[in-house]
Amino acid sequence: MPVPIKKSAKKAEKVQKPTEPEAALESAPTEAAPVALEVPPEHTAAAPTESSTEVAAPAEIAPVEEPPKAPAPPPPAVPTRPPQNLVVDDVTRTSLTIQWQPPEIIGESGLDGYTVEYCKEGVSEFVPANTELTTSNRFVIKGLTAGDLLNVRVVSVNAGGRSDPVSLPNPVAIRELVDRPRIRLPCFLRARYIKQVGDQINLVIPFIGKFKPVITWTKDGKPLDVKKVNIRNSDKDSILFIRKAERGDTGTYQMTVKVDSLEDKANIVIQIVELPGPPTSLKLIDTWGFNAALEWTPPKNNGNTDITGYTVQKADKKTGEWFTVLEHFHRLNATVSDLIMGNSYSFRVFSENMVGRSESAAITKQVATIQKTGIVYKPPEYKEHDFSEAPKFTAPLSDRAATVGYTTRLLCAVRGSPKPKIEWMKNQMLIGDDPKFRQNSNLGVCSLEIRKPCSFDGGVYTFKMRLSIVCGLHVPV
Repeated sequence: MPVPIKKSAKKAEKVQKPTEPEAALESAPTEAAPVALEVPPEHTAAAPTESSTEVAAPAEIAPVEEPPKAPAPPPPAVPTRPPQNLVVDDVTRTSLTIQWQPPEIIGESGLDGYTVEYCKEGVSEFVPANTELTTSNRFVIKGLTAGDLLNVRVVSVNAGGRSDPVSLPNPVAIRELVDRPRIRLPCFLRARYIKQVGDQINLVIPFIGKFKPVITWTKDGKPLDVKKVNIRNSDKDSILFIRKAERGDTGTYQMTVKVDSLEDKANIVIQIVELPGPPTSLKLIDTWGFNAALEWTPPKNNGNTDITGYTVQKADKKTGEWFTVLEHFHRLNATVSDLIMGNSYSFRVFSENMVGRSESAAITKQVATIQKTGIVYKPPEYKEHDFSEAPKFTAPLSDRAATVGYTTRLLCAVRGSPKPKIEWMKNQMLIGDDPKFRQNSNLGVCSLEIRKPCSFDGGVYTFKMRLSIVCGLHVPV
């Protein structure tokens, strides 16, 4: 039966490989299983029979539908945590304002709102302040009676119910909320406030504090003189005004702000200064050489402030003009130097403070006279220099050859002091005033000019210097 085997082989190629579930089903016993076992061994692997191929195909199994599950019940509603940080925001005579923060954990049930409750001190039953839930974190309880003590609490509400309440730690008194008074003293008033005599003083000192602060002023512990000092008060500041300051206005002014039993104080030190007076006394202690020593004492009136120095001036009696010798001098004695000999001087001293220099000065009663000292002039003795010098040649004579008929000169240079006498000689014979010869002498250069010499003029010429010395003879009779 070769033909059926081939057909069955083609069908076997088209059969898909069974899956694991189908293989499990195939392992179950069926009616076709014994038929597959009757096939000879040589045909089972290569060409299965038609009946065995049909048995090997997996059978389709319908899926089993599970029954629907019942829905899970919703989680039970749980109240939230209580609100946090309940505090008092404001108190008046008829209302109380409180604030709080939301609960730390709200939960899945959410938050619907808050209920505010209160009761008087000594009563255990709380009364709701709001008929409907409020979603704000701030609430004003109105219609209260002044003087009552109230306990207040807040409860958060959601589908799970009310949370634990959060309460104020202490009962709240229904009255005006009092702020502790505080004076805001300006920086320039925290140190000594200095003004000059005649200046205007206008100080504005702000402060805080309610309800109805009471402001009082004192000077050195005593009430102010309303004739000199004007005070103007408001709810926020106080003004101290002095139209024309005097030295008597110097002192410590104290401002007090009081609210009920609370108070705050501030001290303001005011100092009124003016120009100082002159030194008390000025004395001329000593005069020597070109110097004068002065000494004085501090002024009685220092201008209500410290003396910072002194100014010393001098004046010549001839001119009467004052010149500053020392300025900003701190000591009580001084030495004036570089005075001119033969002049007489007066001195005066001014006082100085932070305002300026005193208008008047202390003047010395005595006059410092710089005496002229006698000086005898003794001229120095000088040894007269001896300028005399022996005569000598600086350029001697030299032999010359002359041409007949042509003028020639003999030259030499000499020096000596005093000026020596010069003589020319020919063959040991003095030439003298012979017109054939001309003798010249200028600045030590001596020359002898021979006019148109001839053979007769040849010979030995001699130049002689003679130094004459003059002396005197005195014969007493």
